[in-house]
Amino acid sequence: MYSRDDFLPLDSNDSIFEGNALRMDWSEIVEPYDVNYIMGNPPFVGQSYRSNEQKQDMIDIFGKGSRETKQDYVICWYKKSLDYVSDYKNSSVKCAFVSTNSICQGECVPTFWKDMINAGVEIQFARRTFIWTNEAKNKAAVHCVIVGYSFHKINNIKELYDGGKLTKCDHINPYLVPEEDIWISSRPKRPKDKSKMTTGSPATDDGQLFLSPEEAKTMSKEYPILSKYIRPFIGAHEFLHDLNERTRYCLWFADVGDELPKIIKADHMKDRFQHIKEKRLSSSASRIKKAAETPWLFAQNRQPDTEYLVIPRHSSENREYIPIGFMDPKTIAGDATTIVYDATLEDFAILESSLHVAWMKTVAGRLKSDYRYSSSVYYNFPMPKLTNELKEKLEKSAEGILNARANHPSLSLADMYKELLMPSDLRDAHRKNDKLILQAYGLNKDATDQDILKVLFKMYNNKDND
Repeated sequence: MYSRDDFLPLDSNDSIFEGNALRMDWSEIVEPYDVNYIMGNPPFVGQSYRSNEQKQDMIDIFGKGSRETKQDYVICWYKKSLDYVSDYKNSSVKCAFVSTNSICQGECVPTFWKDMINAGVEIQFARRTFIWTNEAKNKAAVHCVIVGYSFHKINNIKELYDGGKLTKCDHINPYLVPEEDIWISSRPKRPKDKSKMTTGSPATDDGQLFLSPEEAKTMSKEYPILSKYIRPFIGAHEFLHDLNERTRYCLWFADVGDELPKIIKADHMKDRFQHIKEKRLSSSASRIKKAAETPWLFAQNRQPDTEYLVIPRHSSENREYIPIGFMDPKTIAGDATTIVYDATLEDFAILESSLHVAWMKTVAGRLKSDYRYSSSVYYNFPMPKLTNELKEKLEKSAEGILNARANHPSLSLADMYKELLMPSDLRDAHRKNDKLILQAYGLNKDATDQDILKVLFKMYNNKDND
């Protein structure tokens, strides 16, 4: 920490200090009782991109092994500010930081923010997600929020900005919604009213169990014994971009039985299995090392034996709806997908609604700007009570969406769900479905996302209190 005489063209710079803000003692610079505001634009660095120094900063702030160290680096400034005024709980200091929007989504809310709120922090104003670019070459758009907060409750009106809209309210929760605080569990148990959801099967094979269409065709012809073990494969990319034919296949030996010795004799098959075994043994994860004992199998088998629903684990923020769809059990789903076992047409109709998207955008985590779909989004999602009449209507509505997709065989799902290019019949089918879903939740067709979240949060809280 030191002052610089030539840092900026200011007449006086004796109060400018340079250094690692997370390792400096802010009280040595100015005592908290002499401060009115703390504000800034701390660095945005996700878990995978942190330097060793930044990793250590997070450990120093939150402790080794804490859940917060998996969040964006920017949250360190929130915790540092709280520690700074810890001896002055009635301090009038107010803080505001520009941050990545991930801090108000997903696991960060029930972990980090719950501790902040319990410590007395109250959000006074906020700017919901906006895209921030800079003038740098090859600039990347960053999705940001601004959160302004105090270290104790203040009896005043809060202000929530969303685009050009200002909402004045009594309270802003950490999801940046004008409702009471709510803590949506990141690892919930499967509720009785929901079908099982999980990620697809991870291969952990270094590519040895995968085949191109040409390789699949040649191998089936030269080694007929392998033909019944060659299956179509989908990851998120294949699901979204393939048309009528699969572009990727895999070797699926889950039911190989006594034919394994014959399989091993097929050309290069033994070499493939040996490669997988060695690769898995080199892993630091005990479950992967254990899977080295059966190198002909995917590391985990989560494949349903009946028709199932596929949801890409990551979905573009630019889509109005999440592209999801039913899949034959003979098509193997990889771990870049999320799958729902024994899903019904009513399930499909609800998950393909704008109402469900409003929930997902609020509670899901993110990978860069893409939404990260997980079982916590689905298991925590409040489901409506459906009458038999409404179930029948939703079945027809779901079929309407699927039929509209079938009208465009030359378009992939990724193409069909581009915001500006969605075919009109598909958009109409979704609009009709949205109207039914909103009715099921007691909302009118003009309900805003804020209206939707108010109802869903209330349903979630009532569920917890049952």
